[in-house]
This record gives sequence, structure tokens and C-alpha cells, in this order.
Amino acid sequence: MTMDAASLGYIENLYSDYLSDPESVEPDWRRYFDDYGSLNGRSSADGALPASHSRIVAVPQGDDRKALEQAHVAQLQDRVDQLIRGFRVRGHLAARLDPLGITRPVPPELEPESYGLSGSDFDRYFSTQSIKGANIRTLHDILESLRNTYCRSIGAQFMHIDDRTMRNWLQRRMEGSENRLDLPRDVQLRILTKLTDAEIFEGFVRKKYVGAKTFSLEGAESLIPLLDLSFEKAGEHGIAEIVIAMAHRGRLNVLANIMGKRAQNIFWEFDDPDPERNRGGGDVRYHLGYSSDWTTRTGKKLHLSLCFNPSHLEFVNPVALGRMRAKQARSNDPEHLRGMTVLIHGDASFAGEGIVQETLNLSELPGYTTGGTLHVIVNNQIGFTTPPEQGRSCTYASDIAKMLQVPIFHVNGEDPEAVAQVVTLAMDFRREFKKDVVVDMYCYRRWGHNEGDEPRFTQPLLYQAIDRRKTVREAYLDHLLQLEGVNRDEADAIAERRRDELEREFDLAQREKFRPDTQTLGGYWGGYHGGPERPDDGTQTGVEISRLSDMLVKLTALPDGFQPHRKLKRFFKQRQEMARGGKPLDWSAAEAVAMGTLATAGHRVRLSGQDVIRGTFSHRHAMIHDVETGDSLMPLTRLSADQAPVEIINSPLSEAGVLGFEYGFSLDFPEALVMWEAQFGDFWNAAQVIVDQFIASAEDKWNRLSGLVMLLPHGFEGQGPEHCSARIERWLLLTAEHNIQVAVPTTPAQYFHILRRQVLRNWLKPLVLFTPKSLLRHPRVVSQLSEFQDGRFHKVLADEPERDPASVRRIVLCMGKVYYDLLQAREEEGRDDVALIRIEQLYPQPRQDLAEALAPYADDTPVFWVQEEPANMGAWQFMKIHFGDRLFDRFPLSRISRPESASPSTGSAGSHKIEQQELIQEALGEPE
Repeated sequence: MTMDAASLGYIENLYSDYLSDPESVEPDWRRYFDDYGSLNGRSSADGALPASHSRIVAVPQGDDRKALEQAHVAQLQDRVDQLIRGFRVRGHLAARLDPLGITRPVPPELEPESYGLSGSDFDRYFSTQSIKGANIRTLHDILESLRNTYCRSIGAQFMHIDDRTMRNWLQRRMEGSENRLDLPRDVQLRILTKLTDAEIFEGFVRKKYVGAKTFSLEGAESLIPLLDLSFEKAGEHGIAEIVIAMAHRGRLNVLANIMGKRAQNIFWEFDDPDPERNRGGGDVRYHLGYSSDWTTRTGKKLHLSLCFNPSHLEFVNPVALGRMRAKQARSNDPEHLRGMTVLIHGDASFAGEGIVQETLNLSELPGYTTGGTLHVIVNNQIGFTTPPEQGRSCTYASDIAKMLQVPIFHVNGEDPEAVAQVVTLAMDFRREFKKDVVVDMYCYRRWGHNEGDEPRFTQPLLYQAIDRRKTVREAYLDHLLQLEGVNRDEADAIAERRRDELEREFDLAQREKFRPDTQTLGGYWGGYHGGPERPDDGTQTGVEISRLSDMLVKLTALPDGFQPHRKLKRFFKQRQEMARGGKPLDWSAAEAVAMGTLATAGHRVRLSGQDVIRGTFSHRHAMIHDVETGDSLMPLTRLSADQAPVEIINSPLSEAGVLGFEYGFSLDFPEALVMWEAQFGDFWNAAQVIVDQFIASAEDKWNRLSGLVMLLPHGFEGQGPEHCSARIERWLLLTAEHNIQVAVPTTPAQYFHILRRQVLRNWLKPLVLFTPKSLLRHPRVVSQLSEFQDGRFHKVLADEPERDPASVRRIVLCMGKVYYDLLQAREEEGRDDVALIRIEQLYPQPRQDLAEALAPYADDTPVFWVQEEPANMGAWQFMKIHFGDRLFDRFPLSRISRPESASPSTGSAGSHKIEQQELIQEALGEPE
């Protein structure tokens, strides 16, 4: 009969006893073992265990003693199975991860005694069917295999993964090789060469530029072979594009030894011989990005892009992912097979920065996934001067990543071959399952946070241990010398070549006329430019009425039998009336035809944000749902067979992560309409770092252009302090050198034209649009079809209807919603002596357009800037700074607003109405 593995193991244990002392076994068992041995080609003279068990006789049945023995077998086997699981779950806690040799106590779950297994059991055989290899092994062999796999230089956390297929895949890969690669000599030499490159570069720079900040990689040099091996693996996997993001530490080393940036260019940046070149702009050398091509050993081509990065560490993460998503979209790679993102983190920032969680959360959402990111934590085991026990409440810096169903590999960075194993495993897992994977590489900082910092002030004992350590290269070289895989002369020659090369590069950088190579925008960026806004670039944004009408009809076309919500039937009916010209277009329709006309002209459209599919204010309804079947469709994707893709995506409840992602997308898709909408305009302040460090300053610092559009609902309507103000004043404080566009369109046609203008003109800047809330359904906030055909975006809208300028005794400048309140009050009071002029674009300042709108009025007519916001908010301070007390030296300029306030508005709807009435009355003044 066929015997289960547990019983087989028990029989093998008894048979071993029989072979060593046949007389100790009862006669019935002796006869059984004689038969057992002969059937398996053995005798009592042969002590070797069989390689296989194809023919097994049954254990004698019917005896209570035998039943008890079988129960004992099952009990022992269960204990061994628990021990095996203990190593898979907790073995990482006993791994030798710290290069400084600091060890932790072995968890009791890893000791056989914890499971009632004693020394007498070590030579017994047990089933090991769950471990790749032989089906039965002695407990001694099982322990050795598990310790080798989980407790050497690699610690693996993977048992939190719910998917059994993934767990089994990881178990087979790790336990089958005992988590060790058998590296050929050429790979060992490659690792040694990369470690040498890393070490020599750091020493050379420190010697040539004493005291300069480099944020040295020393102590973590294994990052360079790690990246090298991961890119080689990426080539094998068919990846063509890699986007990399990292903070300061090791960036110069990565630029020189991975990205291929000429050392002479880096040395020139240290020398800074031409300070006038970057006056008022540029960035420090350890923030700079770079792009290059990488050729693998097998001839595969990869394009590498290292993102520019500010000091805000992890905030570049979603930007890098957005860039990769755009690259995959450009190359028509919906399966996300040809691109990969590598994010290099610090231990303290990975555990401490909330943007990490936001980024991880994006990784498997359909609108944001990129097919899996390789996360590498350069684990210094300290954050500036803060040790782990003061910087995090969890065991590992990587613990936040356990929110994902992905493996986390901890590895001793002083064991480059273990690093090689982890990289291979991580890359293969990513390819197999299209998921993120985390490599937590334990290392240390040989110097302080930067080269001018003294770490011994706060960690004297730690740095005593560091001072005693050999470098990673020296330790690995010792290992190779012991293996006789390389000799000292070869290693010295590698180092000497690298020093000579750096000396040559240094000499070149010292030449008087030397200027560094600069990377300029090319490829699909070739037709775009930044710099100052040109007065009129001639961009045509109008669309013929027939095309608009046809599109409005298509936007209401539903399949036969499709049943939308009853209220949406009225929504569709209104759109059909708009198509016939019987009803003007509202805000929602204007947006839809703006996106639709761009998509059908070949421009990709992407809009994401919280609840944007329906719209916070239930106005967009980009996705229609069948109330009977639950089926859904997006009319904007059904306009024509050859249209560009339209993506409208409900984002997670995140601002910084999602805004960073969309900004990143815009960096690699300039011809697309890329938009992010805040649920309420106020909420962008949760993404302040993305705005300050990237959107507002990237062109000045890094010469990076973006056409990202930010839709920020704004307007004082009595909904309280957190739902009224998109903080216009903060955006205006960021404006300089024509870095961004800030606009407040007040009509659907204006909105239509500015969206199309953003895509169709080749002057590319981020666009901040303050959009309406209550005005979405205001009866006067509509536009005729003719305004979409014949019009354009007007930066300033003159008074409507026209009135005799000679009768005007008061001019009101305003923006946004308050215009309609003023207009209604002016009509109710029959006031012909007040002119209302709307500023639709606040920045770049429309000085010429404003001057033209004011031209008909008499000099010294008082002009009032009227805003709903308190005096210390809104656009008043901006207007005051740029125009002073007299507008164009013709008109006295003053303010009407709510009083200064620490909070944007009252929380009382009743109080709001009183304040608004007073504001309007003051703005109109008393009739003369």
C-alpha cells in the first residue's frame, strides 16, 4: 500500500534502530524489516537509506501499541511542521543582518525545545514535503536547511501574504537554494569592480574637496552592485525603461557609477567656477537628476531616468511612479511589462514619512499601478542623529510595507553575494506577480549625516564599532581571496584603473574653458518651451458648432436597454437640447466637450482625484451606471474609434500622493491634458510639498516643464472655513518668473478655452484653475455654442452689458463667484454708475488686457478690488504689490473685503449671509 510521508518517516527511524541493533527489535518487527529491506533492495548489512520508496509494505495493523506509535509519529511530525513554520514566520529575527555584528536574541519559536523536540529526535526522520528537495530528512538536516535559508545574511518576511501561490513560490525559491546564489567568477568580479568604483569615487571626492557635502555612500557601497544586478535582470525581463528616485545619500555615486554621468561634470559642479550661470536658479549637485542609456552584458538596451529630487526625501516617490505610468502609456504597454520604477529610501524616512504609505497604497490601484516597484531601503540604522528606538514604533523600518501583500527582504549590506541573491529573487518575484517588492539593506554611515557633521557627539559607541570595520570592498575581497576566485593583483589593477580615470576626469574639469555637458529637453519635448509667456501665440482654441453639437449627442448616446438613474435622464435631455442650440452649455457640458474635442484630436486626457467620476458636487457624471444591471460606461471613451484614451479615475483619499503622481505623469506626457481635482480647493494644502518643491519651482531649479492642471473648487458660500477657500493668496505668493498660471474662469466658455489652450499651445506651465461650486448650476453661468466656436480665453472680461463710460463713477475689479453676486445686486438696484470688470487670469499678470478694459473710463475714477476673502487672504496683497495705490497711474486703487481673519470664513451660514450682504453693499457704494 502507499504510505504517507509521516508514517514513512517513523518507519525509517525504527528501521535505523533495527540496523544498528537487530536484537533490540521484537520478532514481529524483525520479520517486517527483513521484508521491508528486501523489497527496497537493502539488508541489515546496508546502512544507507533508500533514495526512493516505490514499494513499501504496510505496518502491521490491529495492535493498540501500533496505534499509539502512529499517534506518536503524527505528534512528532506536527511539532516539526510547527518548527518549520516558525522559521518561515520568525526566522528573519535571528538573521545576521547588522554589518556591525550587533545580534538579537534568537526567538524561542526557532528552538526545537519550544516544540518538545529534544536531542534524541535530531537523528529521526520526518516528512519534509513542504520543503523543496527530499521528502524525508532528519531533524538535524531540517534545522540546518532552515537556518541557512532564513537566518544567515538574509531575513525574509513573507508569511503575511495571504496568497498561497505567492508564499509557495517564495518558499520554493528560497528553501530550494537555501537563499544563496552560486555566483560564477565573472559575476563576482563584476561585483568587486562595482564596489571598487563606489569606494574609490568617495575617497577621491573627499580628498579633492575637503569638507564639501557629498552625502557619501560609504558603508552602503553594496547599493551600486545591487542596482547594477537589478538592471541586468531587468534586461532579461524585457524591461526597456527604468525610472529611479532617491534622496541625497549616495546620489553622486549613483550618478557617476550607475547613471554614467561624467565625473568631470560632477567635479565642475563642486568647483562652481561660473556662479553667474545659475544666478537665482538651479539646485545643489546632490539633488540633480540625469538620464542615460544602459547596455546589459547580453546587449539589451535600457533607458534610465534618475528623478530630480528636493530635500523632502520621500515626496519624489509618487512623482517617479507617475512618470513611469506615463512612459508605459506612451509605449502602449497596458500590461506594464516594459517599464519599472526603482525607489531608493532611507530607513528613517521610510518609517517616518506619510507619503510612503500613500505611495504604497497607489501601487495596485488600477488607475495608478505600474507593474511593481523595486523598493530599496538603504538602512543606515540611524536618521541624522536619531536612533531607531527614537524614530519608529515598529521592529523594522520597512514594516509599513506589510500593508501590501508583498515580500520584504532584509539583507546584510556587507555580504554582497547575499545582496545579489536578494536582488535576483526580488526581481523575479516582481516579474512573476507584477507587485512591489522591498529590499531592506542593512548598512551604516561611515561619516555623519554629511561630511561636515560629527556623529560621535550623539553615537560614540556606534562609531567606535564603525571605525573598526573594514570597507565593504575590502571584506568582499578577503572572501574572494579565500575562495581563490581572484588574486590581489587583479583587485589592485581594478582600483588603479578607476583612480586613473578619475584623475583624468578631474584634470579635464580644471581646464579654463571647460563647460559641462548639459541635458536638454528633447524627443517628445522638442516642440515645447518655458520661459516668459508671449503676449499672443496665436493658438486657436475654438471648435466649429457642428462638431460640438455632434459630440454632445454622442455624449448622451447609451446602448439599447441601458437604464441610467432617473435623474440622469434629465441630465441627458438637457445635453441634447444644448446640442440643438436650444439651451446654452453649463460648466459640466463645457468640460466634457473640451475633453472630448481634445481626445478625438489625438490628445490623451487624464483626470484623477477624490470622487471625480461623479464629481464632488454631482455635476460631472463621467461614468453612467445601469440601475438594473450595475453595468457602467464612460461616454467620453466612446466618441470615435481612433480617439486618444480618456481616463477619469477616482483616487484614494490622498492629496500629496495623487497630486505627485499626476505631476509625474505630466512630466512624460506633455501633449496630454493631465488634471488633478481637489475634492474642495482647500485640500491641496495637504500636498503643499508637491506644490512648493516640484510644481512651482521645477523649471527654475531643474529646467523641467509640466502642463499639469489643478482644479481647485473655490467660493464663499457659507459651508465653513474648510470648504470655501482654495488659498489663492498662497498660490500667488509662489508666482515668479512666469513659473505657473493662476486663473479663475467665470463662464463655461472660458473654462473650455483655457483647457484647450493648455494643450494646444507649446508654452507649457502648470495651470491652477479655481473652479466653482454653487455656480455649477447658476442660471447665469452658461455659454452659447457660438462662444465655443468663435471665442478664445480672455484674461480679462470687460463689463457686460456695455454702458456709457462717462456715466461710470466707480469701477469694481473682481474675480470668480462674487462677480455674479455683484451683478445681481447692481441690476436689482438699477445702478449704471458701477462698472464690473473680471480678472480671469491672475498670473502671469494680464496688464495689457486690464489696461485695455480700463481704457474707456475717466482718469481718477476710483477702482476697488472686491474679494470675498478676508483682507489678509485672496488676491488683494498680490494686486497691491504689483499695482500700488494707483492703477496704471490713472486710477486710485483700494480694497473691499472681509476684515483680516485667522480663519478663512465663519462657520455660521447665517453670519455668512450677513457678511456677504455687507460686502456687496460696500462694493456698490451709495448712488450719486
